[in-house]
Amino acid sequence: MFIKIYFGEKPLFLCDSIDETLEPYIHHDDGVFIDELDSHTVKTMIHEMEEPAVHAGVFFHTDLAKLQKEFFKKFTLIKAGGGLVVNEKQEILLIFRRGKWDMPKGKLDDHETIEQCSIREVQEETGLQNVQLDEALTITYHTYHEGSKFILKESHWYTMHVSGQQQLEPQKEEGIDQVIWVSKEELADYRDKVFPSVAGVIEKYLAL
Repeated sequence: MFIKIYFGEKPLFLCDSIDETLEPYIHHDDGVFIDELDSHTVKTMIHEMEEPAVHAGVFFHTDLAKLQKEFFKKFTLIKAGGGLVVNEKQEILLIFRRGKWDMPKGKLDDHETIEQCSIREVQEETGLQNVQLDEALTITYHTYHEGSKFILKESHWYTMHVSGQQQLEPQKEEGIDQVIWVSKEELADYRDKVFPSVAGVIEKYLAL
């Protein structure tokens, strides 16, 4: 079992076992592998993942919960909710933000559930109304710097659906330039232009 965390477009795997999925990353010339857990090794892995020459990282420990706890302590954790939205044609909603294709998501506000957050963000960022939540799909993690803080964003993704013809309105103040519907057949044309964590969400949905 593993938890995947993106540093930019580079994946770091926190894991309690090594399988065929992780083997290529361990043996890659530009990969980093650590199998001892303490404060120093956590700092070392974070430092290495920020190095331009590093391709990926694998951090192994037999107690994944402990590894996750110690690793997450080094960051400011922000929870967010988002949606993979489909329409009656089974097309998937994509938004164009900061030069990449993405899906709507945003930070959890006080006094709301993660499900409420996910629906609110989808509606605010796309102009859609009456968005219906279906089920939990997956959780993704990515890091970024915000001033002096090093942020780890934990995004909870849900499948959602909408009915009827609705006007799409990108939320410009959030840096969103376009909102479009894409068929499953057309998705391949966008795969290289989406954030890696979002590509993982789409792959998870297509595998259902």
